[in-house]
Amino acid sequence: MVASLLVAWQLKNKHVLIIGGGEIAAQRVDSILITDAHIIVLSPQDGLNPRTQRFIHDHPGRITYHNRLFGGPEELKGMDMVLTALDDVELSREICNMCRESRIPVNAADIPDSCDFYFGSQIRDGPLQVMISTNGNGPKMANLVKKKLQHALSGVEGPAISKVGELRAKLKIRAPGVGGELGKKRMKWMTNVCNTWGMEELALLDDSTMQRLLDEGWEKGHVPTYADLGGGSSIPIYSARLRSATLPAIGFAAGVLCTLASIWIRRR
Repeated sequence: MVASLLVAWQLKNKHVLIIGGGEIAAQRVDSILITDAHIIVLSPQDGLNPRTQRFIHDHPGRITYHNRLFGGPEELKGMDMVLTALDDVELSREICNMCRESRIPVNAADIPDSCDFYFGSQIRDGPLQVMISTNGNGPKMANLVKKKLQHALSGVEGPAISKVGELRAKLKIRAPGVGGELGKKRMKWMTNVCNTWGMEELALLDDSTMQRLLDEGWEKGHVPTYADLGGGSSIPIYSARLRSATLPAIGFAAGVLCTLASIWIRRR
């Protein structure tokens, strides 16, 4: 079987059309809201389920609702992405064909062979997003894998990544520029910080500690440890939860964080 390319699609200020108003439509709205896209929901009023109605009511500045059935190709004008959430398979296929003629990426619920992309199960924790895809073969299996991965994570990963992002932004102010030797030096130093500091230690970074880390670390060409900067030998936050984790789970979580931190650092 051919695998999919998993990408992080930036939809900020893009226009996403969701055709349908049932539970699947509500799930699509929920997934798209966090991207800061403009959402257009197209469905008769009697086809809206309570959750979809609540999204429309709670986000009037983000969601435009049209109380009507899909009217044809003119509905697609100006759209950057189309999601169908309909029980009518033939209509969904027709909409997919219209989208392809207009070169608009489209996803049709429960029709994998008509999709340009799939929605996977996601783990979200602040800036951390982990997607599990079965390439349309078994959405429920993706959900089961998601639960296993969630049990392997400690809950500190999201806060740690947020703090790494703040530190990286401060470093770029202190040592500005894109690419070149300076860019490589920044990347190497940040990588060493992530490798030297534990996840809980990174999560505890505050403005004062970041300032000291830059002054005593970046400026002097090395990475001081958490203890070097006055941190204690034991860190109470999250410790109870971590103690309940198994060793394989902790190892997995550490591997996930290292990979995500490396990707974060390489973003320009």
